[in-house]
Amino acid sequence: MKNLYLASKNQGKIEEYKKLLLNVNCQLLLQPESIEVKEDGITFRENAIKKASEVSKKTGNYAISDDSGICIDALGGNPGIYSSRYAENDQKRIERVLNELDGEENRGAYFIANICVCSPLGDVILESEAKCFGNIILNPRGESGFGYDPIFEELSSKLTFAEMDNDLKDLCSHRGRALKKITPELLKLFA
Repeated sequence: MKNLYLASKNQGKIEEYKKLLLNVNCQLLLQPESIEVKEDGITFRENAIKKASEVSKKTGNYAISDDSGICIDALGGNPGIYSSRYAENDQKRIERVLNELDGEENRGAYFIANICVCSPLGDVILESEAKCFGNIILNPRGESGFGYDPIFEELSSKLTFAEMDNDLKDLCSHRGRALKKITPELLKLFA
């Protein structure tokens, strides 16, 4: 069984990937604590490639990474690539977004995920992108998920990501959709 390193230290993302990659015949390992990757790209794609490439080269194994975030119409697409750095923790990030949208009628937003898989030499071998559209609600709802999940209401279900069960979230989330696009290639790669 081949190793696949997830280029992330985000525990919520790690748990999500374990479920999403359940059918892929690989040993999913966490990015070693000793590896630090500076996310200084100007796009989600650049950051995803940088993370996967550095982790794959430093571990000598395949690596998968995504850079994802929330883009809010009324905030000119912010927080965007700075979603995880918009404040010091999830609660403060949610509070900041809600404060910035106070009195705003246009609450349209979308989550985006760029996924990249790199070979043990750091070469990009798979890429994918997907979006999930919705709105930012006035008050958090739901108990599961992480990040902005409690304030993002997905368009078709009218549920926040934090209200969804895992199966529904995997089906309609940006990360689930992006990973689904490359799953057939991952199954071949790790056959």
